[in-house]
This record gives sequence, C-alpha cells and structure tokens, in this order.
Amino acid sequence: MSLTPSQMVPLGTKAPDFSLRDAVSGKFVSLSDYEGKNGLLVMFICNHCPYVKHVAPELAKLGRYYKDKGIGMVAIGSNDVSTHPDDGPEKMRQEAMMRGYEFPYLYDEDQEVAKAYAAACTPDFFLFDDRMRLVYRGQLDDSRPGNNVPVTGKDLRTAIEALLLGNTMPGPQKPSIGCNIKWKRGNAPAYA
Repeated sequence: MSLTPSQMVPLGTKAPDFSLRDAVSGKFVSLSDYEGKNGLLVMFICNHCPYVKHVAPELAKLGRYYKDKGIGMVAIGSNDVSTHPDDGPEKMRQEAMMRGYEFPYLYDEDQEVAKAYAAACTPDFFLFDDRMRLVYRGQLDDSRPGNNVPVTGKDLRTAIEALLLGNTMPGPQKPSIGCNIKWKRGNAPAYA
C-alpha cells in the first residue's frame, strides 16, 4: 500500500468533461447531466483500498443526505483492472449495491478522466459549484484506518454546506490521503 496525497488542484479550475459508463445501470453519465445543480462532487474511489473501505459507509450517507439538496455526486473508479481485478466494473456494481451508493459509480477504463482531474489517490474529492468551478479539493475528515478518529465526513460536509449556503469555503483545505491510483503500465501522468 502506497500512501499518496491528493494533488490540491488550484481552486477555480473548471471541471473537466467526462462521459463514462455507470457500473450499476450500464448507462453513460456525463458532466452535462449535472447542469442546473447547485454543485457536483466528483470522488475517485475503488473497491480494494483500505482508505476507501474505511470511509465507504460515510460516502453512502453523503449520497443519501445530499441527493435531494441539489448536489450531484459521482464516484469514478480508474484503477488498472489487469493488476487489480477487484476494481473492475462487475465488482464495482456489486460494491455500489452492497454499500447502498445512490450516486453513479463510473468506470474510467482508459484512465483519461483521472488524468484530466489530476486525481492521485483513493479517495480523492473534487467539489464544484454551479458553474462547475472547483471550490474544494480536500479530505473527507481526519479519520484514517487505525487512527481511532471517528469517520464523520466533517471537512467535506462543511464544504458542501458552505457551497449550499453561499458562504466562504473553509480553510485551510487539507489534502486527502489514500492509496495511489493504479496506473496502467506506461500510462501514469507526470505527477504520479
């Protein structure tokens, strides 16, 4: 397990476009599907990472809580399935159903979306406003596997609430930390 921090992409960055297949419904989901929302949370996750497993119940809670509050949510799996078969689409579908995810869990087979977002770790969070400009790219909370800090989603929830209320984003934003994205051989971006 390689401990990797998020890249802390500059605030104000426009959300890169995507069109990826949802592992549960089989339908394609695109950035344009979230036009008219109060914001969009893009999460890079996977099935096998202990950091994602640690927070997965909270991610499901976030999905249920913000579903009707105008915040779109998508999770994206970008790992190389030749080396990590548990992160493939069928296992993603099973994971989403078992966890009760009420947001699409999208498969980024060629890893181009992960690169476009400068995603580096799982979990990695990107919160965009209604103009699809980045307003938060930090951690879920201070909990990590084994540190005995409860998983509350405090940092990310505070950011989402600030967005919904039109308040200033909390600061400083702490990077998310988790397992590195498992890049295909020869496909890793310069920052990986």
